[in-house]
Amino acid sequence: MASAVTTTAPPPTPTAPAPAAPRTRKPRTTPAWVWALPPVAVLGLVFLYPLALVVRESLAPGAYADVLGSASFRDALVTTVWIAVAATAGCLVLGFALALVIAFVPFPGAKAVAKFIDVFLSFPSFLITLALLFLYGTVGMANGIWTDATGAATGAATGPFRFLTTPWGVLLAEITYFTPFVMRPLLAAFSQMETAQLEVASSLGARPLRIVRRVILPEALPALAAGGSLVLVLCLNEFGIVLFTGAKGVTTLPTLVYGKAILESDYAAACVVAVVNVVLSTGLYALYRGVSRRAGA
Repeated sequence: MASAVTTTAPPPTPTAPAPAAPRTRKPRTTPAWVWALPPVAVLGLVFLYPLALVVRESLAPGAYADVLGSASFRDALVTTVWIAVAATAGCLVLGFALALVIAFVPFPGAKAVAKFIDVFLSFPSFLITLALLFLYGTVGMANGIWTDATGAATGAATGPFRFLTTPWGVLLAEITYFTPFVMRPLLAAFSQMETAQLEVASSLGARPLRIVRRVILPEALPALAAGGSLVLVLCLNEFGIVLFTGAKGVTTLPTLVYGKAILESDYAAACVVAVVNVVLSTGLYALYRGVSRRAGA
């Protein structure tokens, strides 16, 4: 009888434990507030600290009562507001008309004119005022041509063009300088307008003025509102145009600040006027940003 042969399985060989996965160290991230410190420090040093000094100086005892109750401040405030509003209205009308011509009336050089509008925005305001002085000043070209044409005696008093040193001269200079600030958003809005709407309206017999009133103007209202709000803010704070026209009878809030601080050395009164001007400008700027956001600017 064959004996059963039993075989025993060899013992399992021990396996080495798998090496532990190396720990990955997370990179240290700098908190966001650390990166915000340098620009906030620069902003505080360059802008907020001087502004705080102006506000503190304006809080001198009786400064606000004296300034706000003076006739010079009230006259400057009224002059500032009416010139800014009138200049904004003039820029809206003139800018809309010029933008219509550039965008919808084909003529040679239309694209070059549109590009020049962008370049014009970088011009300083005193440069435009200086050009108007050469044209319509008391000794400007217009008065010189009048003197030569009429045979009048040579002299500044013989020329009829003397409006540049009046509020109307300031108004003309501001409209001339700020109109491109209205044209720029209008041209951008007109470039996105579908010409099919104009073609359909024209094929239905609509006259050009009716097309402008019913089709183009509703599309341009957001751009008009944004450009008009910006011009109103800029006109409210304009100083160089009033100074360079030599309009001595025209006192706005910025020129009143200059007069109180530089000519009279009344720094408390100057700071009060400056704070009022800042409050007005900030409110109008908030309006401008709100209108621009709705217009998609």
